[in-house]
Amino acid sequence: MTTQNWLIIGQGDIGLPVTNTLAQENLLVTGLARSERTHYALDDKAKFMQANALKLSAEQLQKFTRIAIIVTPDEYSTSGYNNSYLGICQHLGQLADKLTTLERVVFISSTGIYGQDNGEWIDEHTEPVTPERDASKVILQAEQALQQGFGDKAIIIRPSGIYGRERLMRLRKAKEAQKDPIAAESWSNRIMDRDLVTIIAKVLTIEAPKPLYIATDYLPVTTLELTTWLSKQVRETLPEVDSEKTSVTGKRLHSNIPLAWLNYPDWQAGYHDILQQQG
Repeated sequence: MTTQNWLIIGQGDIGLPVTNTLAQENLLVTGLARSERTHYALDDKAKFMQANALKLSAEQLQKFTRIAIIVTPDEYSTSGYNNSYLGICQHLGQLADKLTTLERVVFISSTGIYGQDNGEWIDEHTEPVTPERDASKVILQAEQALQQGFGDKAIIIRPSGIYGRERLMRLRKAKEAQKDPIAAESWSNRIMDRDLVTIIAKVLTIEAPKPLYIATDYLPVTTLELTTWLSKQVRETLPEVDSEKTSVTGKRLHSNIPLAWLNYPDWQAGYHDILQQQG
């Protein structure tokens, strides 16, 4: 029986906690990043490989049985996405035939690849997937490159909007005394960053993962409802409805994440936690 050995490509705000989560479960895990190890507080139980994922050789990857790709572009442009998401997935896909011990490769994609923007419900079976933004088109190409290379060994996780104790954009907006009017029905979806880490670790370790996960909580919410609720919690001016924006926008995502994996099954649970941490 092959000894399980995990590689986490990308050691940012999500990749590093995933690496440490696996290490704390006494699993054999290596974190990979281009920067020196001193930039990261990797758990002593985790190994570290300083390398450019675009230049990894089959020999370097041969010992790994499960790989996760958790990256962000150096710049949020089409070329930035090409050089990160797509480039890495294409490179690994080209090595697929040589990676004889690899059982699973997990790619962290985005629900931004769904181009729907009229309040539609989206689930794991929604087809076709038709991105509108150029960056989202590149992310979908990255998914496809990985699937072409690895077939059913490729597992896709598409997170919705990531928020958390250090990701406070919505809370900052709620604390503004002068708020711009907000459309009455603009739908949004989110996942707490801590829950996303759990989801990725589960997908990497469970026996039989699904081919696709929509990593979002169980309750889509309009921007108006969310901002109004948060404004009340921080005792700030409530937003006004933008009477000129009457159309329904955004999308509503059906989560297919097991409820037991989520500590924050809806946005209220997540923001209650954040507000408590804020004191």
